[in-house]
Amino acid sequence: MLKLLLRRFLFLIVTLFAVSVIVFAISELAPGDMATNVLGNTITPDQRASFNAQNGLDQPALTRYRRWMLGSDREAARLIGAPVDRFYDAENNQTGWWVGGSEGTIYRHRSEDGETILQLERDTLPDGKLGPSRIVTLGDEIWVTNDEGEEIFWGVNEDGRAAMWIRGLNQSEERLTRAGWISTAGAPSAYIPLQKGLLRGDPGISLITRQPVIETLVPRLLNTLFLAGIAFVIIMPLALFLGVIAGLYEGRPLDRILSVGGLVATATPEFASGVFLIVIFAVWLGWFPGAVVIPPGTSIFEQPQMLILPIMTLMLVELGYVLRVTRASMSEVLRTNYIRTAVLKGLPYWKVIWRHALRNALLAPITVIMLHINWLIGGIVVVETLFGFPGLGSYVLASALNNDVFALQAATMILVVIAVVSQLLADLIYVYLNPRIRYT
Repeated sequence: MLKLLLRRFLFLIVTLFAVSVIVFAISELAPGDMATNVLGNTITPDQRASFNAQNGLDQPALTRYRRWMLGSDREAARLIGAPVDRFYDAENNQTGWWVGGSEGTIYRHRSEDGETILQLERDTLPDGKLGPSRIVTLGDEIWVTNDEGEEIFWGVNEDGRAAMWIRGLNQSEERLTRAGWISTAGAPSAYIPLQKGLLRGDPGISLITRQPVIETLVPRLLNTLFLAGIAFVIIMPLALFLGVIAGLYEGRPLDRILSVGGLVATATPEFASGVFLIVIFAVWLGWFPGAVVIPPGTSIFEQPQMLILPIMTLMLVELGYVLRVTRASMSEVLRTNYIRTAVLKGLPYWKVIWRHALRNALLAPITVIMLHINWLIGGIVVVETLFGFPGLGSYVLASALNNDVFALQAATMILVVIAVVSQLLADLIYVYLNPRIRYT
């Protein structure tokens, strides 16, 4: 068992690495320029160049992949000569990068003429909050001469990016704000978007919301796990039970009813099932008035009745498929010679079923159940969109429609992790149910 776990874990690591390369490559091969895809085709060349530079999109693909996986904070700290970290600003209700540690004073920088560096300072208070801002003008000693003979200074700019200024180079940059594009003087000559990397739980900044991806992704993932967990706990035991019953009474009216019902439920698309449930329970019966679509910004725990229709929709889709697979597996096992031998020896029928038939009949449904875990987590886009559920599926859809590459990459990797881990669990359950299975 230990060798199996080690082998499967190594395979998991290799798979995740390969998929990360593929996901990154697909985003690189997407048609069109990334700046144009995000901002539209009305931007000017200067705006495109500024956007690409500020988000690190002008760097080689290998550099961007390394930063995406391992982070860029250590690289920036080495260039700046001081640690960089993220701090929460309660006054502005946002998290950003600053120069400095968790104790003392933290800094950001800007320049208005490319000659003088202004330092924005804030103290970190004992309660974790940040103190009032103050601006200090730095002296000439901050400038360092590089190999090209240029005087440079590395710091963190007001947008929370590591930035390099070249002394005397008073260039301008195009910045996208909520009010639109603005042009500012004294712009840096190079940028490093700061992030801790996917392996440390920080896949970067969303190109759309300008907030850390992890802050919007985790709540969506938790919502989907909650919805999928409830659906799984209800669906799978019920489907297995009904499938076993149908297999035991093969050819009888109960089997026909369960099989036909399962076939109809499986063949009906989830968007159709959801609409039917809305019409029946919310419109005709009026049982869930106002609880059909979850309003934006509403917590799913504020109105738990809003979860009923999404769960019922998932049940109709999943129940029939698992039921039919379990029924077919149970029927096949009951025809085997060892089951007939056990019955002929005089063992009680239900003891034969419970101790001999059921264990082997569950092998096939286990594969289906584990595959459907992936669907419950990431493939319920239609259900989440239909009911306005703020889950991972709708998050992936919105990221794809808005060309939010960093958010889409992070969500995709989470789905891959869930898929690989669920298959590892399936292998372990296989060994438990049938120790004769050997892996080479």
